[in-house]
Amino acid sequence: MSIPHQNSQKKSINCAVVTISDTRTFETDISGKIAQEILINANHKIINYQIVKDEPHEIKSLLVNLASNEALNCIIFSGGTGISPRDNTYDIISRILEKTLSGFGEIFRYLSYQEIGSRAISSRAIGGVYNGKIVFSLPGSQNAVKLGLEKLIIPELNHLVEEINKG
Repeated sequence: MSIPHQNSQKKSINCAVVTISDTRTFETDISGKIAQEILINANHKIINYQIVKDEPHEIKSLLVNLASNEALNCIIFSGGTGISPRDNTYDIISRILEKTLSGFGEIFRYLSYQEIGSRAISSRAIGGVYNGKIVFSLPGSQNAVKLGLEKLIIPELNHLVEEINKG
C-alpha cells in the first residue's frame, strides 16, 4: 500500500488530549496516558491534558476554549462516543465542527469491526475541523485510542495540519 502525501514534512504538532469521563482520574486514565505516549513517540507535543465530565456544556466550553489557543493544532478527545444516555461527546462535537472528516469515522469503525466484530457499530468516532484545529473524538477504551491514533491519526496528522493552514 502506498502512502499518500509522502512529501508532507514531519513537523511536531501541538496537541491537546482530553478524556471525557465521569469516573476517571489522572491516576486511572490509562487511555489518556496511551494517547499522550503515542503522540510523544511520534514527536508531537502535548500542550494540554484534561479530564472532563461527560456534561454537554463542559465539553463544548472546553472545545471552544482549546480551539482559541493559537499554539494548538490538534485536539484529541476520548470517551463519551457510545449510545448510553451519558455519552455526549459525539453529539456536541458533531454539532460544532465546521468540516467533517467522514472517512475517519468510517475507517475507524471498519478497523474496529476487524478487531471486535459487530459491536463496532455502536462507535460514534468522528473527526473534523473547528476554528482552524484538527479535532478527533475516539471511544474511551485503550484499544480504541491505540487503534485510532496508530492507524489513522498519526499517519495523517502532519498532512491534515498542513491542509488547514493553507492560505
